[in-house]
Amino acid sequence: MRNPHVLVIDDEADICASIKDILTDENYVVAVAANASEAQAARANHKFDLILLDIWMPDTDGITLLREWSEAGEMNCPVVIMSGHGTVDTAVEATRLGAFDFVEKPLSLAKLLRTVEAALDSAGKQSKAARSLLPSLLAPVGRSALMKGLRERVQQYARHEGSVLMSGEPGTGRGAFARYMHGLSRRADEPLTTLSAASITESNYEEQLLGSVHDGEVVAGAFERASGGILVIDELADLSASAQRVLFGVLESGSFTPIGGTAPVKLDVRVVATVGPDYEARIVAGELRRDLVSHLSELMLRVPPLREYAEDVPELLTYYVDRLIDSEGLTFRRFSVAAQNRLRHYPWPDNVRELKNLVRRLLLSGKSSDITLEEAEAEISAGVPATETLVKQDLLALPLREAREQFERAYLRQQLELCGGKVGQLAKRVGMERTHLYRKLRSLGVDFKSIGTDD
Repeated sequence: MRNPHVLVIDDEADICASIKDILTDENYVVAVAANASEAQAARANHKFDLILLDIWMPDTDGITLLREWSEAGEMNCPVVIMSGHGTVDTAVEATRLGAFDFVEKPLSLAKLLRTVEAALDSAGKQSKAARSLLPSLLAPVGRSALMKGLRERVQQYARHEGSVLMSGEPGTGRGAFARYMHGLSRRADEPLTTLSAASITESNYEEQLLGSVHDGEVVAGAFERASGGILVIDELADLSASAQRVLFGVLESGSFTPIGGTAPVKLDVRVVATVGPDYEARIVAGELRRDLVSHLSELMLRVPPLREYAEDVPELLTYYVDRLIDSEGLTFRRFSVAAQNRLRHYPWPDNVRELKNLVRRLLLSGKSSDITLEEAEAEISAGVPATETLVKQDLLALPLREAREQFERAYLRQQLELCGGKVGQLAKRVGMERTHLYRKLRSLGVDFKSIGTDD
């Protein structure tokens, strides 16, 4: 019986050699190609039973190769995509073009062998395993315990149909987690529709949500556009009171009637709503309906700020370098170890969104292949206001004396607020003699009289 022939296409020689050794030991016949031209030549001379294809290559990327083979009718064997990272567009396109499955780098020996066996058993047909490609590439980046736990929670939620209230600071990637959940759910083949609350006004909220029918002209609202799939309502608290009332009514009744329509339409949508970490305060202030939040919080997910899993910053930097090279054609640059270490200790006030923008600026601005500590330092802003939350202040960017004063000022101001402005309680809380504490507050410019009255 003929041993299966496998073609490995990857520009990293070490990876090609490693895969070849592993598969040869399992009695596969393995050929390797370092780029698209070598791959095309290999396919012209041999018939392969399986292709392992890397996405990121210097001449022609793996998706372009896959598209060429698909359009030419040359997908005569299963193709398994290999990549450490991928984008949403890449995942969707690879699945559409017939990729069988996806294996992540660094490669797991057991996962690789299982995938190879499953692909060969498919006899060249696209398997149901292709659906696993999308959620694998959509998975939010990070190997910290925090991010692993968060991904596991999303995987559990994906199997259910309940509404999800997703809280977190702006820029934390709440939308990425919503896409990941959608890709894993039974609704993955149906629409994922995002509705920005900021785009809904007092004059259009009914049409935006419910749609309309007028003189035979039908305008689909958000519920209809998302039918069968998932509707993400971004920044729920920004909806007006009228829009919140209509939204709650639809969720409570399980149906909606378009403006000008005569028959109610059954609601077939899973709703994911994002809110800021202060959403409870918004409820107390009357800006957000408690009954609406209660209805949407069948399942709850807190997406943490980047500063809480700073150990993942180096991996995120690499991910966005690859992603921006692929999506925007930027020139590859590598973060030095010193730059990575500095950015691990930066508080990232605007979270992952800020990191992505910083990577883009550095790829655009530099000439050398390495991004130095000095470049990274110049790009990150030291201008966080002194009134900003202490954990968001970039004290590492300041000289020691200024950093110490800024820390003491923020620390004492926030502790004083916790004490209701009472300096006597503050002295006990921070372990300082009261007279010395008064002098310290005055020297730092902390106006304790404006915060409360002394005891």
